[in-house]
Amino acid sequence: MSSDASIRMFGADWCRDCIRTKKHLDELGIDYEYVDLVADPAAADVAKEISGRTSIPVVVYPDSSHHVEPSNADVEAKLRELSLI
Repeated sequence: MSSDASIRMFGADWCRDCIRTKKHLDELGIDYEYVDLVADPAAADVAKEISGRTSIPVVVYPDSSHHVEPSNADVEAKLRELSLI
């Protein structure tokens, strides 16, 4: 996948759902930008602007849609919809 159609995931290393989602994207071989909210606390405001919530992870897709705290099945379904897997 080219970086101009990149997926962004906002998360933190202490967040179980973030760890699970990151692992799932890695297992699927998906290229994505990981935005570490511990290393870049200001990015939490960006994630909140996107989702309207403070929950993480926030996964932003190339079509500008997003998921908040998605299940692995939700992520996989969206990636299939976008023909990324």
